[in-house]
Amino acid sequence: MILSALIMVIGLLMLIVTVSAESEPTAIPLLLIVSGIGWYVATRHREDPHPTIIYRLAVGIALSAAFLLVWLSLGVGIIGADGDPANVMYFGVLAVGTFGAFVARFQPRGMALALFATALAQAVVFMIALIAGLGLPWSGPMELLGLNGFFVAMFVGSALIFRQAERSRSERGVV
Repeated sequence: MILSALIMVIGLLMLIVTVSAESEPTAIPLLLIVSGIGWYVATRHREDPHPTIIYRLAVGIALSAAFLLVWLSLGVGIIGADGDPANVMYFGVLAVGTFGAFVARFQPRGMALALFATALAQAVVFMIALIAGLGLPWSGPMELLGLNGFFVAMFVGSALIFRQAERSRSERGVV
């Protein structure tokens, strides 16, 4: 709870500073606030009130991947130049993960499945962009492969850690 509160306070302070400086408010403070809320919900909205370090690590990786995905797709654009409408597809990737997490009720086994589905959605976005030639000439195939591969790896890594958290949970006798 302290970590989620700290993340939200940092985001709120950044938001106050950017708004009071009469500059354009950035997405980063809002992303930090949402990440803090996500951390709190994922680590507290469960039948097991004491998540393990393994579970928390998996949540941290998943939220970090989501944070970076939103930041990159809004900030500089993963597909094409900044503001390319093709980047909206990445919000579908996050929708898959968010929906899956709520359906799974944040239980480790379901979270693993939700993150595998999120990785698959990320790969589908890459394939669509590659086949349709989206983002050219700014984003070539290798750049798209590298960036999307990075996010697929983060989502799959988080899913594998959630699977380990489920094994740990079974060993502790938590149903």
